[in-house]
Amino acid sequence: MALFDENTTIEPAPRPRMSRRTLAGVWSLAVAMVVLLVITFLPTSYVIQRPGPVYNTLGTAQNADGDEVPLISVEGAETYPTDGSLDLLTVQVQGNREHTPSWFELAMAWFDPSRAVMPIDAIFPENQTTEQRNEESAQMMVDSQHEATAAALTELGYDVGGTLSVYSVIDGAAAEGILEQGDLILEANGEELADVSNLRSVINQGEGAPVELLIERDGEQQTVEVAPKEITDDDGKTTWILGVNLTTDYDFPIDVTIQLNNVGGPSAGMMFALGIIDTLTPGELNGGEQVAGTGTITADGEVGPIGGIRQKMWGALDAGAEWFLAPEANCDEVVGHIPGDLRVFSVEDLDDALAVLDAVSSGGDLDALPTCTLK
Repeated sequence: MALFDENTTIEPAPRPRMSRRTLAGVWSLAVAMVVLLVITFLPTSYVIQRPGPVYNTLGTAQNADGDEVPLISVEGAETYPTDGSLDLLTVQVQGNREHTPSWFELAMAWFDPSRAVMPIDAIFPENQTTEQRNEESAQMMVDSQHEATAAALTELGYDVGGTLSVYSVIDGAAAEGILEQGDLILEANGEELADVSNLRSVINQGEGAPVELLIERDGEQQTVEVAPKEITDDDGKTTWILGVNLTTDYDFPIDVTIQLNNVGGPSAGMMFALGIIDTLTPGELNGGEQVAGTGTITADGEVGPIGGIRQKMWGALDAGAEWFLAPEANCDEVVGHIPGDLRVFSVEDLDDALAVLDAVSSGGDLDALPTCTLK
């Protein structure tokens, strides 16, 4: 008995046809994938700021040879054991003019509160090469270390003096051909200068007007005039600069060495100063707790604003800090953006920072200390 008929043709069942709605959806998805693939490789005009490494000023760091050394070391004065940490925070920038983040990476950063999408011109000005930016950042770090040492020693009663000098002149800058390496800048518009912040203040008060400088070159004094150029700094704010890298030479009665490799900028100044004071005084300034902070500092102890405050708060939280010292000038960026249970205090000068540490170490009234609030 035959199980099938060899002359019978079996036709497959017809495939169901997609509805117009389904077909339109498939095409839309395909087009979206192609567009996403294309824009992923298109250049952008933005970079991404994210939390960088955290360094304990009371601990160790790698030097240029890769060896672990004390981040702060002192010779010529008695030092004391420390405990806990006084953390300084850093910010890393993803991308540069040669290689910008993809649109996909930017989209992911938009939804990450620990990151910030910034116009590339705010971080890498068009009139400044990467080499010039790195050189300026490195010099600002050196200068911040000097200022921090001066602030700490002044707080402890030492006399440190101070002379502002030109470290280098940037090619094409306003001061090119007018100022030279080694020039001592004594006055700006008739005002005596104690440090770099004094000069910056005088320059920016003029809003682009020429600045008259009294300088000393090869032992002789002379007056020169420089018309500053306008730039946009790391915070997206307009500033006026002469285009010189400056350093302040102090007459320190003791030797303070700060070892921190591959980190630039001036924003660690306040934490350096606190670390130096803790090293030179009995007991633990922080009560053995983990405290983080950021801010520039001048020789007279004034704490100034920095960039990337939100990313630095996230870095502090991730590192395990419970308390955070923020420059008062950055408070408008802090309010509404404090991550987790991090407790942020507003500080205007070194004395404010020391007051917070005293309250933390002694169990004092933290609620009585200044915090960042809406103005």
